[in-house]
Order: sequence, then structure tokens, then C-alpha cells
Amino acid sequence: RDYGQESIEILLNVMEENREDIVIVLAGYKDRMDKFFSFIPGMSSRVGNHIEFPNYEPEELLSIAKVMCRDLEYEMSVDSEPIFFEYIKKRMTMPYFSNA
Repeated sequence: RDYGQESIEILLNVMEENREDIVIVLAGYKDRMDKFFSFIPGMSSRVGNHIEFPNYEPEELLSIAKVMCRDLEYEMSVDSEPIFFEYIKKRMTMPYFSNA
């Protein structure tokens, strides 16, 4: 049994019956969300707003990593920053990189 399809059908019913009182957030990468919407007739038209967020730049990802280290009480040495920055840039070109 396909519980994914059943879940979508239930979601569509809830969206239809409660359209004035409910907010549904669907999140994912644009290409995957487009594919998701293409499989479900009527879903895209029921979702009023589609917001696309830009990917982080390598500099922003390095800043985020530094904040995460600080919050976890780790210390990223100054010497490691350019090495990690290059790693980030390389990873961004590889499959399955998640920029979020």
C-alpha cells in the first residue's frame, strides 16, 4: 500500500476543507518540489505562495560554521579557516551537497 499517496490525498482534503483557517508549509529544493507538484494534479494551484530562497555563498557558509563552532564551545583556528573555505567550495560542486 502506498501511504505517501494516501497522505497527500488526506492533505489535499484538509487543505480544501480548511482553506481559510490553515497554513501548510512544503519545503524542498526547487527541482524536487517542481517534480512533486507535477505528480499531484491540482496541488500547485492550491498552494498560493511559492518562495524560493537563494543558496548560501561559500563565505556565508564559513560564517555559519564559525557560529556553530562557537555555540558548541569549539574553536576554529585562524589557520583552518582558508582550508575549510576551500573544502566548502569543493563540496558545493559535488552531488548531494545541501545548501541550507
